[in-house]
Amino acid sequence: MLVVVALFELYIEYAHSLKEKRMVVKSLRDKLRHRFEISAAEVGLQDVHQRARLAVSFVVTEHATADAMLDRIVEFIESNTDATLTGFTSEKLEFDETASLG
Repeated sequence: MLVVVALFELYIEYAHSLKEKRMVVKSLRDKLRHRFEISAAEVGLQDVHQRARLAVSFVVTEHATADAMLDRIVEFIESNTDATLTGFTSEKLEFDETASLG
């Protein structure tokens, strides 16, 4: 089992207030949650008008599935928001399914 966590940095050129920024971030976050059935949240840069940091996480069983999902998420972000994706990073945490709990 793999737990995948990714951080996305966004630039929102026209946002001149936190209200304008949050409208873009909330819309993207909700679209990601609905489209991919993943967890998504704004996790940093909350007080900066034109930049945002979004985190997403999901669970899959294979590395190939994780890579394909990350590719689809990046493509979705690039084509479904007024923000510009300026960078991202991701980590895959592998858990041994045979380990006993308790």
